[in-house]
Amino acid sequence: MSLQYLKDAAAEGDREKLIRYVRLHFGDGNEETGRAEIDKGWMQALELLLDVPATEREFILDTVRTKDPATLAHLYFQLHFYFVQRSGAWIHDGNL
Repeated sequence: MSLQYLKDAAAEGDREKLIRYVRLHFGDGNEETGRAEIDKGWMQALELLLDVPATEREFILDTVRTKDPATLAHLYFQLHFYFVQRSGAWIHDGNL
């Protein structure tokens, strides 16, 4: 899928094409594997918060409040890959 394909899908509001791209990308060409990769990231983050640990919430709120959306999007993907890698079932080479 080309960058233009993704831009066109975004301009058309075709979320399914965008979601499919993400699943294919995270799953190395397999949508179901991509779905599992996304789920692994969410589970790792959730498990860390089950005991309601003290966190640097002000840092998080300040980051969201003061950084531009593109930077936050990069952060989002970095965090996703961090949590999937932390799961121990990392299918990617670690390069974005």
